[in-house]
Amino acid sequence: MPHASPTVALGTAAEAPPILSLRGVSKSYGGVNALVDVDLDVHRGDVLAICGDNGAGKSSLIKIISGAQPPSSGTMTLRGEEAGFRSPHDALQKGVATIYQDLALAPRLSIADNVFMGAELTRSLGLPFIRLLDKARMRSEARRYLGRLSVDIADTRRPVEGLSGGQRQAVAISRALRWDAEIIIMDEPTAALGVRETAQVLDLVRSLKADGRTVILISHNMRDVVALASRVVILSHGRKIVDRPVAGLEADDISHMIMTGAANGEGGLAAKRA
Repeated sequence: MPHASPTVALGTAAEAPPILSLRGVSKSYGGVNALVDVDLDVHRGDVLAICGDNGAGKSSLIKIISGAQPPSSGTMTLRGEEAGFRSPHDALQKGVATIYQDLALAPRLSIADNVFMGAELTRSLGLPFIRLLDKARMRSEARRYLGRLSVDIADTRRPVEGLSGGQRQAVAISRALRWDAEIIIMDEPTAALGVRETAQVLDLVRSLKADGRTVILISHNMRDVVALASRVVILSHGRKIVDRPVAGLEADDISHMIMTGAANGEGGLAAKRA
């Protein structure tokens, strides 16, 4: 029987079953409870924002979903089947990719090398056990993945260190597409970016949604959340306190919910507008 959620969830019902579900997920580090009984449904094609103040439990939640850490208790299902990722690579092979704030790119390597890092394409020389990197095909395929994101970089031999912040995000996302990830977790994707680069990253997320991908967005930028997300989940002291559609909310409304730690998103919003 599912654990009772402390949250009043508004408008989260969907006809299709969720692609990812967490039930009663908790995480403890010694005597510290980072997550407490969190229930969460992520629906296919959704852009779900996970928000909360520092120490709210966002990082612990993402580490569990991405396979970086196991939960202390609770269950997770992926496409209706119980999932327990052994590592981030295991999660990636099962279609869950995580793009952290530092992007985990190799700056001095080329765009193509970064897109295919850990999954390089090779070609045979006609001799047994001898294969060479197929650099031409990797460059061509890297351009194709970038093109799916409406990013036009003709020369994928360029080192990543020469790219803008928005272009680097595109390379990291292209690597996730290379693994055919259905769920892409993005951790603070617009942090430290200028206005123009932020707009480019927002367009990248919209491209992922248009491509049928599911995005879990971790962000402190409430304007980004309102611009992109269809749902917002707010954590406070390890508990899920708000789970509701973004429609009808402004950036200040979400900030207010986070600051007040409202047990009911509508109640907190009503108090602000009173």
